[in-house]
Amino acid sequence: MRPGRSREAIQQVAMALWPLNRLTCDLPAGVAQRHVLIFFQKSLSFYLYSTTISSFLLLSSSITLPPSDLRSQTTMAETTPTSRKPTLFSPYKMSRFNLSHRVVLAPMTRCRALNSVPNQALVEYYRQRATDGGFLITEGTMISPTSAGFPHVPGIFNNEQIEAWKKVVDAVHKQGAIIFCQLWHVGRASHQVYQPGGAAPISSTSKPISKKWRILMPDATYSRYPEPRPLATHEIAEVVEDYRRAAINALEAGFDGIEIHGAHGYLLDQFMKDGINDRTDEYGGSLANRTKFLLQVVQSVAAAIGADRVGIRISPAIDHLDAMDSDPRSLGLAVIERLNKLQFEMGSKLSYLHVTQPRYTAYGQTEAGNHGNEEEVAELMKIWRNSYVGTFICSGGYTRELGLEAVAKEDADLVAYGRLFISNPDLVLRLKLNAPLNRYVRASFYTHDPVVGYTDYPSLEKGSRL
Repeated sequence: MRPGRSREAIQQVAMALWPLNRLTCDLPAGVAQRHVLIFFQKSLSFYLYSTTISSFLLLSSSITLPPSDLRSQTTMAETTPTSRKPTLFSPYKMSRFNLSHRVVLAPMTRCRALNSVPNQALVEYYRQRATDGGFLITEGTMISPTSAGFPHVPGIFNNEQIEAWKKVVDAVHKQGAIIFCQLWHVGRASHQVYQPGGAAPISSTSKPISKKWRILMPDATYSRYPEPRPLATHEIAEVVEDYRRAAINALEAGFDGIEIHGAHGYLLDQFMKDGINDRTDEYGGSLANRTKFLLQVVQSVAAAIGADRVGIRISPAIDHLDAMDSDPRSLGLAVIERLNKLQFEMGSKLSYLHVTQPRYTAYGQTEAGNHGNEEEVAELMKIWRNSYVGTFICSGGYTRELGLEAVAKEDADLVAYGRLFISNPDLVLRLKLNAPLNRYVRASFYTHDPVVGYTDYPSLEKGSRL
């Protein structure tokens, strides 16, 4: 190939790579080169690949890249009109969705869906927290009758639940917001009282969660977790189908997309973490095997509803519910590498990757183990962020200041807030104004009252509970 034609081809490749979001900008050199190779293999003939790849590597430093205004149109990140650096309140384009700001409602179990059916209390709760152009993720929502681990959590596996969710979604959409349904199976983090026929909960293992942890029972008492039943290899496909069907149901209910809950010691995490997974079949042992279940779920759901309507949540460094891994860094990178590869194969990006910081807390305690100091934790999140090709959401104990910093430093595209959103339905406005925040009442997190501790927190115009 003549030098002039080679340079022209390289320019065309560089232009085509811009929509792949930071492939040649923010990723480490080795990661970027792997993505470039995949792109050539998938998109160009073998001849063009073999004759231009070396030229690409040699000439990349002299390529004239697209102007910044073109880059802003073809990449995922949006900038404000007055500044090149994004803020927590800058607009953002997440796959097909145009967001007006970057404050996300994190998924949080609240136990208000009596008999697992969303009701008017949920309609009001989500409506209060919806903003024009905002993004909400629902509480964990059961994909099947076997997936419950709390009392009165909603499901998305039967017609009654689908119809009930429509009212919630409609209320959110009337506020101009986007809402995803978090698909959830707790696995061994359950009890016979929640299982059909009083059966044992399912998992990757027969090892129960340790005595350190207790499960909330329907009568508001706490009990020990029982011994689970490891899924037989052939049964895993049935659970994958439960996720696929739940995703289809979610779109039927009007949701804009779904989040696959692969974090916090629940079923998919129980397969990924080597501190839990002791299997000897194709789903145990190596990182490739332990991440296989998650990838099968992602593939199945994306094929059913579209990749750009699918988000994934993981927590490689969180040991909530004994979900420990000997090498969280490598586990996170293994998941991300496979998600990146899947996106290339599908020819479409997933909606986002949602990663929980190791400082995540639940039940009033810090559930993460000793994962190093703040600098080490920040570096871990940066490694995952820079390795993932697509929208990156962070969550886990973020304050206003930490959220502003995360977006300003481009450590995350979006920041999900949990407990602060519980007690501040107008959190986006309060964060923007740097206004005082209502204090949350932890004792009402998992009660069943449809108002108290749920929809009775005041907004700014009604006065704050300081």
